[in-house]
Amino acid sequence: MKKKLPRVVLSVDGLRLERSGTMILDAISWRVTHGQHWVMLGANGSGKTSLLSALTGYLMPTAGEICLLGETYGRSDWRELRKKVGIVSSSVRQMMADEETALDAVASGKYAMIQFWGRITRGEKAEARRRLREVECEYLAQREWRVLSQGERQRVLIGRALMAHPQVLILDEPCAGLDPAAREHFLQFLQRLGRQKNSPTLILVTHHVEEIMPVFSHVLILKEGRVLASGKKSPTLSPKILSQTFGAAVKLHAKAGRYTMNVLSKRRVVV
Repeated sequence: MKKKLPRVVLSVDGLRLERSGTMILDAISWRVTHGQHWVMLGANGSGKTSLLSALTGYLMPTAGEICLLGETYGRSDWRELRKKVGIVSSSVRQMMADEETALDAVASGKYAMIQFWGRITRGEKAEARRRLREVECEYLAQREWRVLSQGERQRVLIGRALMAHPQVLILDEPCAGLDPAAREHFLQFLQRLGRQKNSPTLILVTHHVEEIMPVFSHVLILKEGRVLASGKKSPTLSPKILSQTFGAAVKLHAKAGRYTMNVLSKRRVVV
């Protein structure tokens, strides 16, 4: 009996993105299958944001192919397809209305609209409460956006993204602006979310290995618009590769599925 191959969630083949004669992304190939949770890691300017923009249809590639959930970019209605991809980012966080309650913010996620002006039905509010419960924030339902902490806002935005039943959830530097305690609480929450039976495929975008929780199985490392390394977490996260990633000699510590990294002073890595 043939072994059933895992379902491909995302496939990127030979992706190139060029603007005004400048190469932004070059020869990016990447495959994500069902059951995997990925970290996209890289220094500033490595191409992480540009790759996300290409994946969500906001930047048109110069060459290459992107397939998401079996649909190919350019051959499908990407406006409809990207509704199946939840995104939590600082840009969304900054657009929320101060007076909007957490419950309404989550409920409007069904329509993928900021400051939704239509009528939210009783059924949608009930589902929004379930989503708030899922992200461990049901007690915030009637609180306005303006009074929520950064960590609470991130959880509410995840609940909002889950309203559209996404198969992929992209977390674009979700710990930016969080203090150390809030960051750790949020990361523990991500660990629980990723362990849930029906969790969407998680893609965490970060600069920091300390934010990589045990639930993440694979790592994609970008450098200067190219794939430096990609694969299972343990062999990919090595001092040698991370030294190349950040252009400085580093020491990596791993304990109980968590990582810490120290930069060794005065020792730059030239590649």
